[in-house]
Amino acid sequence: MKKKIFITGGSGYLGRHLIKYLKSKSYKIFSPTSKEVNLKNFNQLKKIKNNFDQVYHLAAWTQAGDFCLKYPMDQWIINQEINSNIIKWWSNSQNTKSKIVIIGTSCCYDERGNFEEKNYLNEKPHGSLATYAMTKKMLLQGVISCQLQKKLSWNCFIPSTLYGNGYKITNKTPHFIFDLVRKILRGKYYGDKVELWGDGNQTREIIHVNDFIKNMVNISKTKKNIILNIGGGSEYSIRFFAKKICKIANYDFNKIHFNKSKYVGAKSKKLSIKKILKIYPNYKKNLTNINKGISDMVKWHIKNKNF
Repeated sequence: MKKKIFITGGSGYLGRHLIKYLKSKSYKIFSPTSKEVNLKNFNQLKKIKNNFDQVYHLAAWTQAGDFCLKYPMDQWIINQEINSNIIKWWSNSQNTKSKIVIIGTSCCYDERGNFEEKNYLNEKPHGSLATYAMTKKMLLQGVISCQLQKKLSWNCFIPSTLYGNGYKITNKTPHFIFDLVRKILRGKYYGDKVELWGDGNQTREIIHVNDFIKNMVNISKTKKNIILNIGGGSEYSIRFFAKKICKIANYDFNKIHFNKSKYVGAKSKKLSIKKILKIYPNYKKNLTNINKGISDMVKWHIKNKNF
């Protein structure tokens, strides 16, 4: 019998790739759109009676850039509504075999720390991202409470910034790697001024979306009640990424203007992968080569004129 999976946020970047991967493994997927089921409305959610084998809760109301600074109140209210409704629905309508998989965020860590899972709930997040980070901490504490009271199972996976093919660039602010692609390709093909925020020396870590999904799904088959970072294992400067993209797109890196007065967020983000290496000693060796991954991504955006 095919395993049944319920997914929130299925229309997002991670959600679309997760659905594609699970379908290739013959899972039966149910992932309603926001028009079909408004997750802020528990009365709509509770009508879903299916007894799923797993629940992947990916949905969150957020964007990259300075979005968290502009809408902290809305982020708190909306995400708390969504998360509370999902936890209530899952804990009341599902059997004890139904594991919930939630997505954490590196924003929950103190940027001055070592980004280890044991500190996920305890550290103070970066001020500009505090509201979003706290909703993620509350989400994790919520599923832990279900484990304690009802013996339900959960997993929480924290990705570094996801990248890869298929990201749909819209008028929303994308995560930094896709923002770099968008700006540089628009500079190349439309002559737009390419302005990047900060001096470009802030560092970030990326992981291919397919690598994240494979590890998340495979680990969830055998592990339960764990918090786990799934990162790339190395961090690079924004200038490094910009130069890579410029080379692939044949755009002059020296045309880029770095605006040091703009918001840059945390100066560094690199998840500890000590814990996942204990599960998969060859974990890092099996990740997508960063040069190939970035090249494929940029070429996909050029081919699809998605910038």
